[in-house]
Amino acid sequence: MSQPYNRDPADSLALVPVSDVLLDEVTQAAWDSPRKRHMLRFHEFSEPVQRMLNAVEPGTYVRPHRHVQPDKPEAFVVLRGAVLVVRFGDDGTPLEGLAVSEEGPVRAAEVPPRAWHCFLVLRAGTVLFEVTQGPYDAATNKQFAPWAPAEEDAEGAHAFIAELRRYFDPLVPEVAAMNRIEAEEDEIC
Repeated sequence: MSQPYNRDPADSLALVPVSDVLLDEVTQAAWDSPRKRHMLRFHEFSEPVQRMLNAVEPGTYVRPHRHVQPDKPEAFVVLRGAVLVVRFGDDGTPLEGLAVSEEGPVRAAEVPPRAWHCFLVLRAGTVLFEVTQGPYDAATNKQFAPWAPAEEDAEGAHAFIAELRRYFDPLVPEVAAMNRIEAEEDEIC
């Protein structure tokens, strides 16, 4: 689940700094998490605009999903690191992959309502700033893709990630570069 940001109770109007210190904290929390991700919320679930930091590490599995009840767009801005945002057809066929990184040339992406999507983490220490429409209702927020493994299926999730990386390796240079770096690290270790 997510953790709320601890606001200053003495000053409810204080600005919220998204600093290197905060990014380091959420990155460490992601490393310490069995799921290799951590979400820090700047909103309450009832608010109409949901804003959060999502710290994610390579190998974490974000099950493909879409937002349909109600239709909600979702936007990601990469503050650190890099991800590959993937859009799928209704049958699970990858239709589009967009490399988004702190260096650019693409630094953010918006996923339209009803689009099946997920993202793959391309670099350790990745932190996204996410914005979506609220209020948040766990029962209706996401519709998970029936053609993708459940998050609890670690072996299936690992195979799904590997297959997506193989698919996008020739199409997205950032994925190919990550695969080469990991292969070199495997040879060294």
